[in-house]
Amino acid sequence: MMIKKIAVVTTAILITASPLAYAAETSSSTVGMTHPSAADLNSLTDARVGMIKAALQLTPDQEKYWPAVEDAIRARAKNRQARWERVAELRDSSAIEALHERDPVELMQRRAASLSQRGADLKKVADAWEPLYKTLSEDQKKRMAFVTVVAARGIRESIERRVESEDEDE
Repeated sequence: MMIKKIAVVTTAILITASPLAYAAETSSSTVGMTHPSAADLNSLTDARVGMIKAALQLTPDQEKYWPAVEDAIRARAKNRQARWERVAELRDSSAIEALHERDPVELMQRRAASLSQRGADLKKVADAWEPLYKTLSEDQKKRMAFVTVVAARGIRESIERRVESEDEDE
């Protein structure tokens, strides 16, 4: 029974990840490393949320905790997207120009604020997950760990392919 569930989750991941990897590779380019478009990031977030929920196979009692988890995941993704857009704006000029035109102390303060925001976002996700995680069965916890590992591996491989592709273009 567990093998059947893993096969279903793996198939869902592969079906979901294939178009996303293609979208990430074909998204618009900026100077330097490219970032996925807003539409790509929204699709990735939708797929990620759907994949996690499908893998967990929540019971009706557990479903009441899901909206808080989904909201926290989406808020974190939205804030990440906003940070990427700010970085893309900075990349429009060379690093030397950016340093000459900007106050280095201001850059450090922005970076600190960004790191604080990332920490706050992760805390919100952890706080949202806590009540749901306490209700998960051992099988659900194993599926959650499996999905997390597979998703992280897929993201890492997409980034590596993109970097290799950019190296070949140069």
